[in-house]
Amino acid sequence: MKAIRVTAFGGPEVLTLADVETPVAGNGEVLVRVAAAGLNYMDVGQRRGRPGQTVPYTPGGEASGTVEAVGAGVEGVKVGDRVAYAMVPGSYAEFVVVPASRLLALPADLDLVRAAALPLQGLTAHYLLHDFASVGPGTTVLVHAVAGGVGLLLTQYATHLGAHVIGTTSSAEKAEKAKAAGARDVILYTQTDFAAEVKRITGGKGADLILDAVGKTTFPGDLEAVSTRGHVVIYGAASGPAEPILPNSLTARALTVSGASLGNFIATREELLRRAADLFAGLREGWLKITVDHVLPLAQAAEAHRLIESRTTSGKLLLTPT
Repeated sequence: MKAIRVTAFGGPEVLTLADVETPVAGNGEVLVRVAAAGLNYMDVGQRRGRPGQTVPYTPGGEASGTVEAVGAGVEGVKVGDRVAYAMVPGSYAEFVVVPASRLLALPADLDLVRAAALPLQGLTAHYLLHDFASVGPGTTVLVHAVAGGVGLLLTQYATHLGAHVIGTTSSAEKAEKAKAAGARDVILYTQTDFAAEVKRITGGKGADLILDAVGKTTFPGDLEAVSTRGHVVIYGAASGPAEPILPNSLTARALTVSGASLGNFIATREELLRRAADLFAGLREGWLKITVDHVLPLAQAAEAHRLIESRTTSGKLLLTPT
């Protein structure tokens, strides 16, 4: 089969298309023929050589596709089923072996390629809005990178729950996309101090919940922009890891700072299916929409990484085998 391989860390040019052995499904596993693989910024970090990553490897952590073969001990899954998954490595390929327990059965009316845009980022949006603070009418949520894949899903979901969404982004064009998704206010961080602007918008109170995948450059402002008894959640580090703080510095305003990663919030099959069911319901009811920015062939994985690193995209980037 064809797959993208990384044999040395570096820039997008290290992503090379290669012929590799097609994997075989083992006990409790299925072989998925990939329809589309989703790109995420964590793929960039792995490619650059983040701690713990080794080479050689095939990038990617989510995809949609059809079941090609079923391993021993698997029940409730058959060849031809339309499925998606998240948090299983190796999706930049024509085929990938996935534990059956990680599969999501896709609704019949969900386009198979577009479905690859939902698992990782949709599940991330779900836990961020349900597991740290009560989000609803009267709540103000600040979303960094609001026009990105997770940001647009967070905006739609938080708006559906009744929250006032404030977003940060880099351009007027991205701001319009965020407003179309439901953001009430969007701050161009390239032109305005976002913390001061959040305080102005909220009448001095600040945001009740701040969702931050940027890290180093935004975290100091988060501590200014968050309300008393508010919550800051760090779930990424696009600009690098946030600088450490003294825990006692949080006491004066009773702030909470949390770190988050998706794997800890889909740790059981029940939890995975519960979150996915809510996402599929949102798609069916029409208040949640998938935004795909680019669909590129697998051979152009390097170009896809250049695009995601350029910060010019809005929504999801996908790779298809052909």
